[in-house]
Amino acid sequence: MKNYIENLALGASEVIMANAKALRARMTPAEKLLWMNIRNRKLGGLKFRRQHPVDRFIADFYCHEKRVVIEVDGGIHLNIDQLEYDRTRTVVLNNWGIEVMRFTNEEVLCSMSNVLKCIKEFCESR
Repeated sequence: MKNYIENLALGASEVIMANAKALRARMTPAEKLLWMNIRNRKLGGLKFRRQHPVDRFIADFYCHEKRVVIEVDGGIHLNIDQLEYDRTRTVVLNNWGIEVMRFTNEEVLCSMSNVLKCIKEFCESR
C-alpha cells in the first residue's frame, strides 16, 4: 500500500501531504462547486482527488488514471510572480507526464457545464 501512495503522490514529502490535508478544509467556493460536480466518479466515471499532493506541489484536483491536474485560479494568478510560478509548476508536472488544465473562478462559478464538458473531453482524449 505504501508504494501505491508514493506512486500516486510522486514522492511528495510528509509536509506537502499535511498541507494538502489542511487545504481540503479550506476550499474556495469555486473549488467546492467543481468538487461537487466531479467527486464520486460523477464525470465520465473518472476518479478525481481534491487538494492532492504531486511531487512538491498540491493540485486542486487530480485524476491519476488520466494524469490530469485541474486548477481553479483566483485573481492572484494574474500576478506576474504567480504566473511565472504557475508556468514552472506546469513544466515540472508535464515532466511527470501530467497535463494541467486551468479554469478561473469565474468560469467555474458561471459556466460549470462548459467547464465539465472541457474536462471530460480533455480526459477522454488522453
